[in-house]
Formats: sequence, C-alpha cells, structure tokens
Amino acid sequence: MKAAITCVAGYVPEDLLTNDDLSKMVDTSDEWIKTRTGISERHILKDPTKATSDMGAEAVKALCEKRGIDPSEIDVLITATVTPDMLFPSTSNLIAHKIGATKSWGFDLSAACSGFLFALTTASQFVANGTYKKVVVVGADKMSSIVDYTDRTTCVLFGDGAGAVLLEPSEAENGIIDHIHHCDGGGAEFLCMKAGGSLNPASHETVDAKQHFVFQDGKPVFKAAVTGMADVSYEIMQRNGLKGKDVAWLVPHQANLRIIDATQRRMGVDPEKVMINIQNYGNTTAATIPLCLRDWESQLKKGDNIILAAFGGGFTWGSMYLKWAY
Repeated sequence: MKAAITCVAGYVPEDLLTNDDLSKMVDTSDEWIKTRTGISERHILKDPTKATSDMGAEAVKALCEKRGIDPSEIDVLITATVTPDMLFPSTSNLIAHKIGATKSWGFDLSAACSGFLFALTTASQFVANGTYKKVVVVGADKMSSIVDYTDRTTCVLFGDGAGAVLLEPSEAENGIIDHIHHCDGGGAEFLCMKAGGSLNPASHETVDAKQHFVFQDGKPVFKAAVTGMADVSYEIMQRNGLKGKDVAWLVPHQANLRIIDATQRRMGVDPEKVMINIQNYGNTTAATIPLCLRDWESQLKKGDNIILAAFGGGFTWGSMYLKWAY
C-alpha cells in the first residue's frame, strides 16, 4: 500500500506587494530584487483579523470541493507552518474547526521551508500502514507577520499563502515512493526567529530589539541551501535508479532562483521540467511546493516521476520521490 496525492488546492490573498512598492519602503529596486531572487511580486494577507489558519481553511475547503468530499470525511489534518495563529491550540485544530472537519485529529509541524515535505512524509505513514484513508497536509504561512519591512535583506523575499494536498491509499505503483530528510541545528544561528519561544519570551527588550522578526545571515544560508537541496535531490535519484531524462518534474521550494537553478543542474533535469512560480508569490515558506503542484496540476500525468525538494531554516532539508496518481 502506498499513499498517493489525489487532489491539490491552494489559496493566496488578493493584495499584492510588488518590487516597486518595496522600493518605496527600503533602499532597493525591481532590478536588484529580480536579479538576486527572481521575485517580482508577493501576496500579502493585510486583514489584521485573519491569520494562517484562515488561509489554510480556504485551501482545504477548495480541496474538498474539488475532490467531492465533505470535510467530515477527513481523518487527519497536519499543518506545516512557522507562523501559527498562536502557540496553542494548533493551527490544524483551528483549520479543522473552521471547515467542519469534526471527525479529524491533527497537529502542526515546524520545519521552516522544509515543513511541507516533512509533513507529507509524516502523513504518508498513516495512509501507507492502513490506519487512515483520507489525510490532508496543509502548508501555510503568513510570513508578513514576522517580516521586518525596514530590513531590505529579508522583506523582499517573503509572501503569504497556503496549499493543501489530500493523501489516499493506492495499491498501484503510483504514490509516494521514497524520501530523504536531514536537519542540522547548527544552522539556527544563521536563520531563525530569536524571540517568542521559551529561550527569549516576549518582553519590551525583545520587541525593541526586533527579535520577533525573521533573522537571516544570507551568505552561509545560501551556501548551505545550494549544497543541501541539490545534493539530496541528486541522491534520491541515484537511490531509485533515475536519470535526468526520467524525471517528469522537479518541484523545488521557491526560495531563490539561483538555488533552484543549481538543483536543476545537479540533477541533470531539463529547465523546462522545473516548476517555478517564485516571481508571482515570493517565498511562502511551507506553501511553496503545494502551490507549485496546484499551478501545474493540469500538466501532470498519471505515472509521472516527480521529485520534491526543499531547504529551510535551522537547517532542514530533504527530497521526496513520487509517482503522480491521477
């Protein structure tokens, strides 16, 4: 028995923040941002009464409608996020309540930009072992809530959004076949949010020091991301006897166009087989991979060999090999 993705959906807020908008806020330009990241615009959830769970709920509602199921049929709901509505209850709990998934249980998983990949692997175990028949994985982040819009090194990178997939049992060869995941806590000093946890609880001092925003030391993060994401993607191909020509699609985390290009070259995959939508959304953290699957869904064919790849803060990184099921 394998766990197979049987439906995908996503949601992004209506409001746009363009590179030109950012050039009026910090010392940057459209050309500077595009050259270094590939990003042109990002979607921002401006409504102060809305949070990550609201975007996740919209994605899951769209998922259920597309698949023709009632939310009450969902057995488990797992949300990958680093911007939960609150520390507790979990964002998964809130999404389930908002959509009427009254018979489900679930939890949040925090692995930064690798979160969706780690959550997908976790969720697949519940289906593959026969315990549950309908498991939903959500990747959602309201990154605008933890971005310092006076810091030009980070504010140009991130956007808000949510994506969701439904996992169901598959007795055919299609479904999730293999994964390789890694983490290295030594990377925490280079990419983290310094305050808000038990080490540095919220205080006047932490707020004044802007420690509740994303902190990134760009050079070591870029170096580790290029190496980690490219190597693990190549490794999973080697382990499963795949060559570049065998891969129908590479679905990379949308952090930086140069990191994506390095991964594609390492794998020997044609550039035309790489899903890239970073120009439209920026880095939505846990939402990037499911949003890619949503945007390319009409081009996917049953049996396609697909490689998912991600790298995130902390550090976390990994890849997954699956055969598309529909």
